[in-house]
Amino acid sequence: MIVILVILAVVIVLYLLAIMPRMIHKPDKTPFQGVLYAHRGLHDNNGDAPENSMKAFMRAVENNYGIELDVQLSKDKVPVVFHDFTLERVCGQKGKVGDYSYEELRGFSLYGTEERIPRLEDFLKEVNGRVPLIVELKVEWTDVSVCPLADRLLQDYQGAYCIESFNPLALIWYRKNRNGVMRGQLSDAFLQEEGLKGLLYFVLEHMLLNFITKPDFIAYNHKYYWTLSRQICKKLYGNLAVAWTIKSQKELDARRKDFDLFIFDSFIPNLPGK
Repeated sequence: MIVILVILAVVIVLYLLAIMPRMIHKPDKTPFQGVLYAHRGLHDNNGDAPENSMKAFMRAVENNYGIELDVQLSKDKVPVVFHDFTLERVCGQKGKVGDYSYEELRGFSLYGTEERIPRLEDFLKEVNGRVPLIVELKVEWTDVSVCPLADRLLQDYQGAYCIESFNPLALIWYRKNRNGVMRGQLSDAFLQEEGLKGLLYFVLEHMLLNFITKPDFIAYNHKYYWTLSRQICKKLYGNLAVAWTIKSQKELDARRKDFDLFIFDSFIPNLPGK
């Protein structure tokens, strides 16, 4: 019995160490607090301001919402703002973003509107520090080349920004090269929500690589707010908790006590003080 208890205690300690986020030398989170974040801008995919479009971003700025956006690279290594790795859903085109040069991408319409895929550089100039940004870096498998190229532009940005990614390799790059930048681990209940299988998705779902990536915040699918690792990060370690993606006032009201920051779309939210 004693041996079993000792083994159990060791397993618990190792688990707690594995999911431990950054605990010292944390960046200032104040600029990001008290703000609601428009998912891919204050967008309407049935209107003239589709997701990740300049018009959607400007609407967010005009309404004093922070902005969550997605960044990946074109074929000629230009950081562009676009969510999917493939173009079919948003642009009706075959292939991936990385199959086309930036100039070629500019020829594709976003949801049939006059809006085009923006460069990260142009987006940063337009927002010009007026609202805080959550920049999701799209890293497919092991290619982290988007990190230094996006970071080169972000270093010159005068407003508040942080980065996040589903891929721990992006956080590792930032920890090694730009440790002062606030970084977040995106996660989800992959085994349940996505029906994915395997050890990798178990590790990602439960954030067992936090001891390597040392995130400053965890951005988690709000529907799985009860996930143990997420709750321990928030309640035991005091890690900033970000909810994605809230799609109604009812969902927002239900999760106010479980998260600190909220990424929303599909409605105009209301919080005390907003």
